[in-house]
Amino acid sequence: MDISRALSEELAALEAAHFRRHLRVLQSGQGSKVSIGDEPLINFSSNDYLGLATHPALRAGAEKMQRRYGTGAGASRLVCGNTELAEELEAALARWKGTEAALVFSTGYAAATGAIPALVGQGDTVVLDKLCHASLIDGARLSGAHMRVFPHNNMARLEEILAAVRDAPPPSGQQRRARGLARSGAVPDRPPRVLICTESVFSMDGDIAPLRALVALKEKHGAWLMVDEAHATGVRGDGRAGLVEELELTGQVDVQMGTLSKALGSSGGYIAGCAALREVLINRARSFIYSTAPSPSVTGASLAAVELLQSDDGERRRGDLWTNIAALAQALSDIPGARRMSGNAWLAPGCERAESGAPPGAAASAASAYPASPIFAWITGTEESALALSRRLHEQGILAPAIRYPTVPRGTARIRLTVSAAHTIPQITQLAAALASAAWQVPPS
Repeated sequence: MDISRALSEELAALEAAHFRRHLRVLQSGQGSKVSIGDEPLINFSSNDYLGLATHPALRAGAEKMQRRYGTGAGASRLVCGNTELAEELEAALARWKGTEAALVFSTGYAAATGAIPALVGQGDTVVLDKLCHASLIDGARLSGAHMRVFPHNNMARLEEILAAVRDAPPPSGQQRRARGLARSGAVPDRPPRVLICTESVFSMDGDIAPLRALVALKEKHGAWLMVDEAHATGVRGDGRAGLVEELELTGQVDVQMGTLSKALGSSGGYIAGCAALREVLINRARSFIYSTAPSPSVTGASLAAVELLQSDDGERRRGDLWTNIAALAQALSDIPGARRMSGNAWLAPGCERAESGAPPGAAASAASAYPASPIFAWITGTEESALALSRRLHEQGILAPAIRYPTVPRGTARIRLTVSAAHTIPQITQLAAALASAAWQVPPS
């Protein structure tokens, strides 16, 4: 069978199961409103939480550095692609995050898939929250370490796993030699490592991790803790640096990961931590070593965003964002038939079954204070119902794509709603009215 026919059959199977994805083509920049074709839509799907993607300060930062350095980085940073601008951005990130050092990657995905295999390998263990982002899961798989998964935010099960790993017999001499060879002959053998991975704000449910409990467990069992702050950076904390800063845990979280592409309105990812962590990643993170450095314009925009987030304008925008978060939370609670689960997750009217991080109707825990973030999960259950609801919202002038398996577990297909500082209260009211009117016109779950 030729490749075209084989792949066409595969696409047909995806279509039949409601799993096929399609690209949307925007004719506008990011904002609370976007254009698809000639059609204006209110955008409730973007991660541009503070409305910085088109901010004049970021444009100016990009243009200034493009004029100074040109359009391309030329090579990886270990060859000739490193500039004083890149070093300046990393120093600014480290100061902001309260760490000794930081290292920037081309994307958040590259940061995760580079950092985890650089820290752990064969004979080690990575323990992940069940709802961790795909980048963390893929990084754990690439590392060759043993993977363990605990139910979402379930600290009792996490402690059981950590105790079992701690009490396991030490590896044999042959296993130790294999582990040393897998890393490099230049790296001395060492005791097995345990790395716990979590998000601070979970990207699909919008709830938060119990970071204080995680820190206590990692210290009790001698593990390391890696926290993905992608959806908390710019949103949580007095300095807008994230949930780790808000809870005053900076010195107790071993690895902070984040992105420059969400609340910061630019592009790229970063790892922040001790100076030795940065140096190990420079030497061992393959996604850093073998990637061309980010372009000067992207780095310039990112540096401008970091500076803006620490200004009065950054605090004002964060205040506007939380005003809109509260407004959307109230609007969803007023929709007849909707039921809130723990965190920011809602069961849409007519949805009777869902398997998310907490059972339907569960009381929100302290770790899932409501509202916790700009992310709201409107769970419809089936892929068909989520697609149908997304189409109905589109017809009413709202962009809110369906999120389906494998991005979320089976049976929890949803509309992932995100609100930004740039939205207006009338736009939020329009979204709630559209959800209420459309909910009863989609296939039941």
